[in-house]
This record gives sequence, structure tokens and C-alpha cells, in this order.
Amino acid sequence: MIFALIAHPLVHLNAALNSLATVLLITGFLLIKRGRLQAHARTMMAAFGVSCLFLISYLTYHWMAGSVKFTHPGVVKTVYLTILLTHVLLAVTVPFLAVRTIFFGMRGTGAWGAGRFSKADRKNYLARHRRLARWTFPIWLYVSITGVVVYVMLYHLWPSLE
Repeated sequence: MIFALIAHPLVHLNAALNSLATVLLITGFLLIKRGRLQAHARTMMAAFGVSCLFLISYLTYHWMAGSVKFTHPGVVKTVYLTILLTHVLLAVTVPFLAVRTIFFGMRGTGAWGAGRFSKADRKNYLARHRRLARWTFPIWLYVSITGVVVYVMLYHLWPSLE
């Protein structure tokens, strides 16, 4: 476990940011289910901001430190690589999905371009927001959770001894 203690500090920051994004995403989901539109919007924008900070920190870490190999053999390695592969493939989609979902939500509520759109246009944007959010939310949540899982597996459960 010594490696986990001496891992680059950005690794731990990245896990904390992913954890915070997870909490914010779940909170935003619960808020919209309760009809609290403004609180939902603020919370989801906070989740987006935290995810942007994560991306900056993540890219900085990998630019400075490279990557760490998962060295534990067997089934555990297969599970780790499966989680990592699905995490990475879906993580690539999150910025595009999130930006588009936010765009539709902001246009639909009138937060962007208030007065430029008719009530029917805003209703259409909100419908598009809801349809896309049904995909964006579970993908974004999965990516946030599996980011923490990868961190725990790589730095705490089976740290590299290299």
C-alpha cells in the first residue's frame, strides 16, 4: 500500500472530483424528479464544472506522470480492464452529450436567448433536453462511478509495485 500513499497528488484529486461529480449528478436527478427546476439546473451546472476541473486535472496528471500499469494477474485484471475500457469509451462521449444536453435545457428554460424563442420553440428544446438527458445522465453517472472504481482498484486494492 506504500504506492497509494506516494502516488501523485492529482490522482487523489481526480478521484475526489469524480466522487463529487457523482454526488452532484444524483442530487440533480433527485431535484428534477421533485420538480425543483432551478436547483436542478444549478446542480447540473456544478456537476459539469466539477467534471471540467476533473478533465483538466486528469490531462495534467497524464501529461506529467504518464500512466500506471495494473499489474495484478488473473480474473481481477480482466475485470479491471473491462471496467477501464467501458469507462474510457463512454468518457469520450460525456463532454459532447453534456454540452448538448445543457444547451437544450438552457434554451428550453429561456436561460440562453430569452425572448428569442417562442413558447413552442422552448417546449421543443425542453423535449429534446429530456430525450438526450435519458442517455447523458446514466452514461455520465457510470463514467463518474467507474472513474472512482478504477482509482480504488489501481491505487488501493492492487497497487503496482513497479
